[in-house]
Amino acid sequence: MLFNSFEFVFAFLPLAVLVYFLIGRFGREVAICWLVLASLFFYGWWNPVYLLLLLMSMLVNFSVGQHLSRVSQREGRTGLAWLVLGVVLNLGLLGYFKYANFAVDTINALAGSDFHLANIVLPLAISFFTFQQIAYLVDARSGITREYSFMHYALFVTFFPQLIAGPIVHHKDMLPQFMRTDALQPSRTDFAIGLSIFFIGLFKKTVLADGVAPYATPVFDAAAVGESPSFFVAWGGALAYTLQLYFDFSGYSDMAIGAARMFGIRLPLNFHSPYRATNIIEFWRRWHMTLSQFLRDYLYIALGGNRGSKLLRHRNLMLTMLLGGLWHGAGWTFVVWGGLHGLYLVVNHVWRAWRPQALQAREPNLWLRLLGWALTFVAVVIGWVFFRAADFNSAWTILSGMAGANGIALPNALAARMGGFWQSLEAAGFSTFMGGGSDFVWTWIWIALLMPVVLLAPNTQQIMHKAEPALQVYKGRVEDELPMPGWLVRWQWQATAPWAAAIAATGLLAMMAMSRISEFLYFNF
Repeated sequence: MLFNSFEFVFAFLPLAVLVYFLIGRFGREVAICWLVLASLFFYGWWNPVYLLLLLMSMLVNFSVGQHLSRVSQREGRTGLAWLVLGVVLNLGLLGYFKYANFAVDTINALAGSDFHLANIVLPLAISFFTFQQIAYLVDARSGITREYSFMHYALFVTFFPQLIAGPIVHHKDMLPQFMRTDALQPSRTDFAIGLSIFFIGLFKKTVLADGVAPYATPVFDAAAVGESPSFFVAWGGALAYTLQLYFDFSGYSDMAIGAARMFGIRLPLNFHSPYRATNIIEFWRRWHMTLSQFLRDYLYIALGGNRGSKLLRHRNLMLTMLLGGLWHGAGWTFVVWGGLHGLYLVVNHVWRAWRPQALQAREPNLWLRLLGWALTFVAVVIGWVFFRAADFNSAWTILSGMAGANGIALPNALAARMGGFWQSLEAAGFSTFMGGGSDFVWTWIWIALLMPVVLLAPNTQQIMHKAEPALQVYKGRVEDELPMPGWLVRWQWQATAPWAAAIAATGLLAMMAMSRISEFLYFNF
């Protein structure tokens, strides 16, 4: 079931919230049981067969967690053995469903063999609930958390706002919220805050992300069949996808936080205006924040982290990002995307260590911040080409077009309306192509409209700041992001009639656009 579907907005979500608080009068355990059953129904709506997989995964991890909680720190080897067993089982499950066909195809390509596996359908959300449960096992082994009720553990794993595409949550952050003495008391304030955040996210998805998507897909589809886009077409497609992915994931993150808040639950922040970052380190502090934290805490540090020489630190960083790329998708284009970002991060860290003392001693001025933003943004867009492209050939085709290797051309209809100015452009090497003029113009109109929103407008966290929308508030350094106009910073949500009218209008527009329902892009990962 999709957040942006009529079934969810008008039936499932209202019923889940209403019954939760009504049935809560009979006790906490009954309410938790209802929420687990509702979440399993939500998951099973996609494919009921994989409910069994999810339940088996939870039972195994709960059992291993029980053993880890009972084993004292003095029994280090026993505890470590149980932890290794749990991690191996989780990664084995993920490896089979997500990477088995990829591994076989790679072996066939390298060895010229003809091995074959039956087509394996990727279970929805397996990457997210696998990582979440691995984090639980590590925390249980460290004595940070423990759970003796399977129903409580099932709620931690399956709570539907965060089940499908995150954020990746920790047991110690989530379960205590459900155990509060006032957890089963409905709150008008929580409903108002949750609905406001949910409708903002729905608008981002149905109006903005789905609105710009038709101008990204044709460019990548054309490259996949061998067509070579010219400069403006290639950049238009790449930027359209860059914006589509931004609003798609940002919208989902908002809707997850909003839906959870209706139950009085605060989820971790997962997205904070990453395209405003002036360096790639800051970008990864803002993009898919809970995944970045997971990779840092459970992979990068496990590999050695910052311990050892700079060379070893950079190696650990590269390995972490390569595996992070593979987590996003079973394909070499995702590995390259992760490798690119690993390289970007290494270069960023080397620059910070070696930059001139004059630059280290003072805050960067506006021009230096703009230069840092431009380099970071272009690097991110180049990475997204590999992330989106069907294969290497189509990725190189689009990147070649972005580099101008396929010429610089405008639609013939547009050139005809430029009058004498076209002669100057033609003399400079511009050419024309037939057809596609309307799509070309609308592509750049969408880009021109959405880029200021991405770069200058306050994000949902900033608008809802007074309502404390998430578990933590992100406070980055001023010099690590583009400055935002002061008058926009003052946009602060309040429980007032004008804000209620604005949110209602936003929700109405979002629901009117729900006729073209599409999956969230991160559902594929």
